[in-house]
Amino acid sequence: MTVSLIVVNVLVFLYEVLSPPAVQKLLILSGGAIPVEIVNLVDLPPRNILPVPGSIWTSMFLHGGWLHLIGNMWFLWIFGDNVEEALGRGRYLLFYFLVGTVGALAQCFTMPQSAAPMIGASGAVAGALGGYVLLYPRAKIVTLVLWFFVDVPAWIFLGLWFVSQFYVGEGSGVAWMAHVGGFLAGIGLVRLLAPRRRKRSPLDAEYLPPGRW
Repeated sequence: MTVSLIVVNVLVFLYEVLSPPAVQKLLILSGGAIPVEIVNLVDLPPRNILPVPGSIWTSMFLHGGWLHLIGNMWFLWIFGDNVEEALGRGRYLLFYFLVGTVGALAQCFTMPQSAAPMIGASGAVAGALGGYVLLYPRAKIVTLVLWFFVDVPAWIFLGLWFVSQFYVGEGSGVAWMAHVGGFLAGIGLVRLLAPRRRKRSPLDAEYLPPGRW
């Protein structure tokens, strides 16, 4: 499912960048999540692709440039597949859209009068990061630090990423509150949606791989 989401995002972005500028503008205005529309449940011209608040979900597949797309898809590729493995395909897809929705709503309600469209899968990807850090807090993430690659525990790497969102400048154009909302939603929802593990019985056989010669 992670691969499918990445493919869909890339295909939509290719359609976006290969379209004439007028079509690109219309696509972002009709597919982006506009806070004033979502908070007040109104559809301002041009008409949205999906009825309000459906632009929350269409906005997850639009991106503002190659770096925006690559950054989101790279993080989704690294962390999303592990969360998918823990949840299963169906629950993971539900998880992805739920955390993306929470992220978008968090951003909308911090700037309810804004008419600027929000686009990008950042809220949903941030949710995958939150789910990952709860499921695999001690997993090692190879990170470049001062020209050296070091193994950093996931809870430190993603914890620092989360804290850094509060230092994003107001005029940066980054919907940082969507990252915060998505991340916290991921932490809260991943355990709720994860299948319960069957308690181990004393009669269960344990397989031990053969030793090395």
